[in-house]
Amino acid sequence: MICPYCSADDDKVIDSRASDGGLVIRRRRECLGCGKRFTTYERVEKTSRLAVVKKDGRRVAFDSSKILASIQAACGKRPVSEELKARLVQEIEDEVHREFDREVPSSEIGRRVAQRLRSIDQIAYIRYASEYHDFRSLDDLANELTVLKERPIDLPNQAPLFPGGS
Repeated sequence: MICPYCSADDDKVIDSRASDGGLVIRRRRECLGCGKRFTTYERVEKTSRLAVVKKDGRRVAFDSSKILASIQAACGKRPVSEELKARLVQEIEDEVHREFDREVPSSEIGRRVAQRLRSIDQIAYIRYASEYHDFRSLDDLANELTVLKERPIDLPNQAPLFPGGS
């Protein structure tokens, strides 16, 4: 590691700790040239580029900021913290990168967002579902509201009874 103070390339590690839930290693270093201390962070770089396959067949690069924007739009003026929204995005991004190698359908991302919003805030879920399910009429919306009232909220760590549903 090159010292940011004197540019010497000889240092020793004083302390190492896991950070960000084990995803990052924080190392405290001391330069053997000038004696000053500095901190470095190591993270695994996501080298594979994941493409999102849109409904019309186009492929675009995966961009987690688009997921965050859709969640923020759905949660507008709802009591959902920014930390929770960011955590949802991170969870979905991690799952998608873990489960898909090169391409992921946009419908799969939408399903995962809808599923999480449903268990957090039902109004935000309906707002999101109106776009995700592409409701064409008030009857479509009323049907989804009926399903929401009749079906219990999905619990975390519980497998869905009918895979593929939202």
